[in-house]
Amino acid sequence: MDISDFDYDLPEERIAQIPMEPRDSSRLMVLDPSNHTIEHRRFFQLGDFLKRGDLLIFNDTRVIPARLIGAREHTGGKVEVFLLRQIEKDQWEALVKPGRKVRVGSVIQFSEELSCEIVAHTDFGGRIVRFIYDGIFEEILDRLGTMPLPPYIHEKLEDRERYQTIYSRVKGSAAAPTAGLHFTESLMEELRQKGIQFGFVTLHVGLGTFRPVQVDTIEDHVMHSEFYSVSAETAELIRTAKKEGRRVVAVGTTSIRTLESAASATGVVEAGTEWTDIFIYPGYEFKIVDAVITNFHLPKSTLIMLISAFAGREFTLDAYRTAVEEGYRFFSFGDAMLIQSRQ
Repeated sequence: MDISDFDYDLPEERIAQIPMEPRDSSRLMVLDPSNHTIEHRRFFQLGDFLKRGDLLIFNDTRVIPARLIGAREHTGGKVEVFLLRQIEKDQWEALVKPGRKVRVGSVIQFSEELSCEIVAHTDFGGRIVRFIYDGIFEEILDRLGTMPLPPYIHEKLEDRERYQTIYSRVKGSAAAPTAGLHFTESLMEELRQKGIQFGFVTLHVGLGTFRPVQVDTIEDHVMHSEFYSVSAETAELIRTAKKEGRRVVAVGTTSIRTLESAASATGVVEAGTEWTDIFIYPGYEFKIVDAVITNFHLPKSTLIMLISAFAGREFTLDAYRTAVEEGYRFFSFGDAMLIQSRQ
């Protein structure tokens, strides 16, 4: 398939710059792929479209303050280091700007207590860096690092927690699983009272989120690997739900990728930790996911390809055009979409 098959026109003013308050006041577009219908609601009305026994799967990853600004030793030139994933104790994979001026052996100073050395290049144009520090690294990073908001967000984020889900727990992501940003404690309690179950997986969002598709034929695109984990408890919840014919509803594309990566050929989710480079685009046969909660994604991105695989490409693009016309807010701090079961 051609990359242009997943393009759409988006006016810049439709890109949300700040999060909605409260979280669940954002808009909710409800799609029914079977009947090709679209409804317009608010996220706090999500329970109207879920059934008793539905199992919602959330990604409980927590974003780290992954963006560090430092200076090159000797020259003093400004350098940005964007942490992607921890390889071992003091070594991280990172994006470095300007990369052409930062060679292996270069040292970048962030403060008197923190510096890093460039130790290697990566296959995807990044770097492996080794940190040198005096104290506890996590505490230093929390003080010096900033929240890695996407480049299309130009407003300053006053509250770091607004780029975290309320259930975030496991530190390690370079970006938030944004479909979960709409959930509030009160909404989750309302859903519990309705008989809806919750399960949690972990996928640390990495380079794949920031790496554009640079090929014309999407089948030639290579995804970057990301770490995921599925607990024995969550795996059992999913197996029981599937056995009893109840829906598994993935909250966000990261949850979709985790569930489909953890599924066996016969459609059984196994507990464990692993790396995944799964690339889902139209033609993919879903093994686990029955319904999806997601945000609106960038044109030509792997995420809109994934959603097109679930809801159908033409229907997805029709929904996006409708969202533009109806004034929906797009991307990380934007509005949400519920895609009902395809059956």
